[in-house]
Amino acid sequence: MARRKKTSAAGDLMDLVAMLPWWAGVLLALMSYLLLHNVASQQVSATAQPGALGAMLTQTLGKTLASLGQYILPLICLGGAGVSAWRRKTRQNLVTDVVQSKAGDAINAMSWGEFEMLVGEGFRLQGYQVMETGGAGAGGGVDLVLMKHGEHGGEKFLVQCKQWRAFKVGVGIVRELYGVMAATGATGGFVVISGRFTDEAVSFASGRNVTLIDGPKLHALLRQAMAAVDRSSSPAATVATVQPSVASSQAPSCPS
Repeated sequence: MARRKKTSAAGDLMDLVAMLPWWAGVLLALMSYLLLHNVASQQVSATAQPGALGAMLTQTLGKTLASLGQYILPLICLGGAGVSAWRRKTRQNLVTDVVQSKAGDAINAMSWGEFEMLVGEGFRLQGYQVMETGGAGAGGGVDLVLMKHGEHGGEKFLVQCKQWRAFKVGVGIVRELYGVMAATGATGGFVVISGRFTDEAVSFASGRNVTLIDGPKLHALLRQAMAAVDRSSSPAATVATVQPSVASSQAPSCPS
């Protein structure tokens, strides 16, 4: 078993901020600076009253920590925001490369980390809020947690990514995800792979709230998502989608 890489508190905090959108990291940096700067600017009340020495020492320690933290914490948040922006750009480039690639093995040429980022961006393009767990790695487990507003409030979906080229993904992987879904109360789940599923896996997922997405289906979903984004960003598409709703809201004319 590989030894877990040691990390610092600052590195862990930066990783947490990097899971958020980049603008959220910038906002956290601004808020943390204003809050800590306010604490650092306060005057320590010096008093000779009995028992006030402990309070004065506490205020002094808090002021010292705030004086240092007002610069360190915003820098950590800005670093996390930069990592988040870089990951976002990398995910977009992965989707673009796969969609525009003429080769059929563009997905298989990726590392498992790139494949996970590709799948996450594909769900983002479909309107899901995606949280990368970051702890599963190449071995297994839930790789992505999706949130989407539904009829009964926020709905949670679990995603397991498998970038296995050598053999088909069997029923054990699907059963594993289905068990985690039942334990966590998830609405549904997705198993996304770069290859193919066995017949047993397809049979087990049939009739259950588990969606199986193989390599060709993933490629088709990415193309459809990119096409939808391109249509929504073009002015002609915006006019075409707005005008029918305006026309349908008008009252019908009387036949007589």
